[in-house]
Amino acid sequence: MDTKTLTITKCQKGYSEGEFTPSDVVAALSKNINEKNDSLNAYLEVFEDVNEQIDNLGEQKGDLWGIPLGIKDNILIKGKTASGGSRILEGYTAPYDATAIKKLKNKKVLFLGRTNMDEFAMGSSTENSAFGSTKNPIDESRVPGGSSGGSAAVVAAGMAIAALGSDTGGSIRQPASLCGLVGFKPTYGAISRSGLMAMGSSLDQIGPITKTVKDTQILFDAMSGNDPLDSTTLPDDSFKDERKDAYTIGVPRDLIEQEGIDDDVLEQFNSSLESLKEKGHTIKEIDLEHADYALAAYYIVMPAEVSSNLARYDGVKFGLHEEGENLLDEYFKTRGVGFGEEVRRRIILGTYVLSSGYYDAYYNKASALRSTIRSEFDVAFKEVDAIATPTTPTPAFKIGEKIDDPLAMYLEDIFTVPANIIGVPAISVPSGTAKRDGVVLPLGFQLIAPHTHESTLFALGEDIEDGV
Repeated sequence: MDTKTLTITKCQKGYSEGEFTPSDVVAALSKNINEKNDSLNAYLEVFEDVNEQIDNLGEQKGDLWGIPLGIKDNILIKGKTASGGSRILEGYTAPYDATAIKKLKNKKVLFLGRTNMDEFAMGSSTENSAFGSTKNPIDESRVPGGSSGGSAAVVAAGMAIAALGSDTGGSIRQPASLCGLVGFKPTYGAISRSGLMAMGSSLDQIGPITKTVKDTQILFDAMSGNDPLDSTTLPDDSFKDERKDAYTIGVPRDLIEQEGIDDDVLEQFNSSLESLKEKGHTIKEIDLEHADYALAAYYIVMPAEVSSNLARYDGVKFGLHEEGENLLDEYFKTRGVGFGEEVRRRIILGTYVLSSGYYDAYYNKASALRSTIRSEFDVAFKEVDAIATPTTPTPAFKIGEKIDDPLAMYLEDIFTVPANIIGVPAISVPSGTAKRDGVVLPLGFQLIAPHTHESTLFALGEDIEDGV
């Protein structure tokens, strides 16, 4: 059984036709995990109760029955450890299920284990995990992307059929691109954030990493919908499948063709556009004057929300606790020991931009810019059905190459951040390759659609798959 190519739809066909069982699939995945995980460091924990989960499946029913998934370490599963990739939560046991997990349990999904991630989802390479870097299965000298790098790695290595990640500025799409997979960030509010450890509350979204666009749609349909536990979720009838035979696709050349974007990336991007044109779609150049500034706005808004959300990790209520001379000293020691360098950097930056005297100069301006960018996209979406960019400016880079240069690392998100800033859906689909040091590395093609137009992304994503 080749678990690297086994998809949700193939699993369901195999189950229905009696070709194999969930036990057979889990056994094949477990073999890969035992052989590869020590080297890849993609799973932080493989759950011991998977066979018990299989025993409780009951009669086969639905698209996701018996499908084994990897789950990012910041999504709560009741009774399981959830550390957020951080020492400050090492050993913390989730007291309840995230709403997305609850819905998947109702669909009889199997949960294989929790996947490695950048600490509290802060990073683009999974090098910021407190439990060591994850390696890219395609070339173990390179990063798998981040912050959902563990989730991408387990799918690419045949150690899970699909996986869940979270996307705050590209943390699903970027690792999916670097590992040759489909990564999807839904419309903000499409999937409940209840049970997802908060990083940037106005930016975060749970989403799937899969091998096909069809698998992505299956998982999205299972997890989306209104949730009384999350007031930002949209009504159940917000999403309609309104596919068309042909779409108009906007290309913001000023954003794409700039310094720092690899020639290979641009060449493959243009090739994918030609493929879409051959399928009957219209390609139209558009102007997004302020999209260049989305990254700057993001790295003000996101740290500001981080500084607020991470205040709860103080060593008193849960998680790591370091003894001190007094309560304040205990706060300092616990947070100093428990948080890694990147988390501390973003907390300090966020506290600074929210502080008296700097709030207007930084946070208010970033919020105003965010509104301007949203308005520009709204205008563009009156002329086009979707907007296309590369997913990342480069193929997967070497482990250690950018870890000491935060600005270079932040630039990895230049194409993915705008979708989070304005809350629209976006998908990354494998599209072409680039050769580095004799290794063929995958590239991703990103499509962004208006709010609740997920069906547009699924339709165009399948056309890109057909052209690969």
